[in-house]
Amino acid sequence: MPSRRICHRATGVAAALGAVLVAAAVPVGSEQFPMPATEPDLMTGKDINGVCAGCHGEFGQGGKNGEYPRIAGMPRAYLYRQVKLFQRNTRPNLPMLEHVHERQLSDQEILDISAFLERIDLPTRLPPVDEDTPGFNAYQRLLDSKKVVQVPVYQGKTANGERIYNRECRSCHGKDGWGDREKAVPQLAGQYTEYLLRQVPKFVAKARVHDEDAPDEELLAELTPEEIRDVLAYLSTVDD
Repeated sequence: MPSRRICHRATGVAAALGAVLVAAAVPVGSEQFPMPATEPDLMTGKDINGVCAGCHGEFGQGGKNGEYPRIAGMPRAYLYRQVKLFQRNTRPNLPMLEHVHERQLSDQEILDISAFLERIDLPTRLPPVDEDTPGFNAYQRLLDSKKVVQVPVYQGKTANGERIYNRECRSCHGKDGWGDREKAVPQLAGQYTEYLLRQVPKFVAKARVHDEDAPDEELLAELTPEEIRDVLAYLSTVDD
């Protein structure tokens, strides 16, 4: 179960002044959050996921057409960082803050749930089976179907979107948008288009950091709405 640690707050005028100066010097969301140098406890992560499942689904598949994003299969370092940003309220989200407050989740527990979610593999389709085959398990087939996530095709010029993606996005987000676990780059393929659309203005306004190595730059601001639409249209097809 998540721990109930009480966080320690800095006190004194000097500490408060120092915090103000640091906040003024650091772009929003560009803080660094090194993960604990310990092994994750996947059983603890599974227990914590029981809370996450209320919105993100039993398998981290998200839902409601992207009202709740897919988090399964994302790099653990990426998930860890996002939870810390929610925890610090640097990435404001009141529903998340309630569940990730430092009194609810320790750094070790954030690592545990991040590692658990990273290991979940969501197929884009069910393999064909013959239901008349002896030993066919209809209940298992039903359970397997709950893990299937395939993003609906989004309207746009997919060929143009693929060209723009390969020119501007592929070097970080990888071939066909499946991300890079070693570099903690999240996948865009398999993510709900409506969720990605909601993130674009946040990146443009720098309410979220798009590139941690260049936090003051924002590639999406250089793309037209039509180009963004085409990129998302392309990404919505790569899991077909």
